[in-house]
Amino acid sequence: MHDHQTTGDLIADQIRRHRDRLGMSRHDLAAECARLGRPDLTSAVLTTIETGRTGRDGKKLRRPVAVEELLVLGLALAVPPLLLLLPLGSEQNVPTVPNSDPRDPYTVWRWWTGEETPTLGGPIDGRYVAESQPIGDGGPRWAAAWAAAAYPASMYPEFERRREAVHRAYLRTEAGYANRKSDKEVHASAETDYLHRLEELARHINDMTLAGLQVPSLRPDLVEDMKGLDMLDDPDHIQTRGDE
Repeated sequence: MHDHQTTGDLIADQIRRHRDRLGMSRHDLAAECARLGRPDLTSAVLTTIETGRTGRDGKKLRRPVAVEELLVLGLALAVPPLLLLLPLGSEQNVPTVPNSDPRDPYTVWRWWTGEETPTLGGPIDGRYVAESQPIGDGGPRWAAAWAAAAYPASMYPEFERRREAVHRAYLRTEAGYANRKSDKEVHASAETDYLHRLEELARHINDMTLAGLQVPSLRPDLVEDMKGLDMLDDPDHIQTRGDE
């Protein structure tokens, strides 16, 4: 696949690609953007985004896409907005910052989501290296500052994984209660697994609380179980919900 000179070029190409995928004209896309609350993204504006307009010097000038417009365009085109910036599977490389070479989309994807520390320098011996210079006068190393800021990006997906594990273990336990003929050892094992998963979730919640992160709401019965077993460092920090 070809490399794009700028992120704007890449986004324009992806807008066209997804319009074609859906069989939408620019007028169709403009109407959908208006429905989502952006009537200013007219067909004429979309044309300048996709193809640009000729300036006084004869060069093509492409209208940039604002961050707040990216979400609207993604929803209007039925595509995750981040894929307009980082089209996984359809491009070999995507632009990064002006003073660094293009990189493969999934690498940059992980930068955006905080899953990986950016490695702009290099390659050295075939490897890219993380930024190591200190920030400011006596500040932290760049990579350490990035890791601290990206901490929530790892905590919330892990919270969801642990919450889902608790939910599955809870359902297995409830099924055992409902089935009077169930094997006692199997039921006891299900209860043990539920308590183990619940303790793992509680530990993660305690880590989130210690870091000052807002903990997503949980089912009241799960919170009550954690409180009753004294698993939570700050029980009042947890909000409950009844939609599961």
